[in-house]
Amino acid sequence: MTIITRQNETADIEAIINITSQHQVERVVVGLPRSMDGSLGKQAEKVEAFVQKLSSQTKVPVEFRDERLSTVSARRLMQAAYAKKPRKKALDDAVAAAIILQGYLDEERFL
Repeated sequence: MTIITRQNETADIEAIINITSQHQVERVVVGLPRSMDGSLGKQAEKVEAFVQKLSSQTKVPVEFRDERLSTVSARRLMQAAYAKKPRKKALDDAVAAAIILQGYLDEERFL
């Protein structure tokens, strides 16, 4: 897994396109931050706008995945491994991304 450090929209899209090209990615899975009631808030709208720009610059399909509680799951998982050590938010985010992707892959396997 590659972690892209957020810079600006143009650089971020370029980094994603470079990764998809280098690794012959067939699909990009994006976490969509829904509210607990399932509605879309401001952050989800920002993610959708970003994905729309990304999609206009690549032929690789982009799919959304509900990311509710993924960060909570990641923190609980990491608590066991790093009980007394401080963690960085980037590590929590990376583990949350892995949880989102694994859930997506598990669902695809059973379709």
